[in-house]
Amino acid sequence: MDAKSLNGIPLFAELSKKDREQIARWADEIDEPAGFTLVDQGRFAHEFFVLLQGTVDVRKDDEHLTDLGPGDFFGEIALVEDERRTASVTATTPVRAIVMHSRDFRAMRAQMPAVCARIESAIQQRSGR
Repeated sequence: MDAKSLNGIPLFAELSKKDREQIARWADEIDEPAGFTLVDQGRFAHEFFVLLQGTVDVRKDDEHLTDLGPGDFFGEIALVEDERRTASVTATTPVRAIVMHSRDFRAMRAQMPAVCARIESAIQQRSGR
């Protein structure tokens, strides 16, 4: 993927150009249509997502939790806490997203403290801690 795609993403805002280039090497871009389920509640986690374009609906036990849009991320809770997915995420419009597999996600968290801090903060908020 092109590192320039990461410039406007709040999660990566504090990173150097070199770090954004590393993220780009770890990640892929995907395009999915409206209605496509990106994450299924209860499944094992293998990916982390950051939305570049479009919106998604987040549901737990079929109850609407929130809508996410460009710059938002999801999939981190199950990867960090080694659990199954805690919610389902479905595209409500066509989406373009960054997807990072678990091994690369762990490397990013270990090597980039600013990103790790933002992810940890999101986990605490989303888990109600």
